Amino acid sequence: MECKEISNLQLNQMLFNREKVQLIDVREIDEFRDGHLEGSQLIPLGTLPYRTYELDPYKPVVLICRSGNRSKEACKILADRGFHAISLRGGLTNWYEHVS
Repeated sequence: MECKEISNLQLNQMLFNREKVQLIDVREIDEFRDGHLEGSQLIPLGTLPYRTYELDPYKPVVLICRSGNRSKEACKILADRGFHAISLRGGLTNWYEHVS
């Protein structure tokens, strides 16, 4: 299944509008501790297939990583399980360069 992507601008607008969205950071715990988006939940990519029960299947899931590669992989995992999954294009590296 093809992974949908969201731009920094689109995500920023969703957050500004307080849209009901789940922010899932799929990096490792040490990366998450170094910085993450406020309100995001850490579920490392390797554990994601076993932790989908923690997600609300009725709300969009925005997946976040450092550069966008792991979030695309996570997006495919969730989309195959019926979630409305979206990858943050360019990851946090791109986010901090353009939004902060």
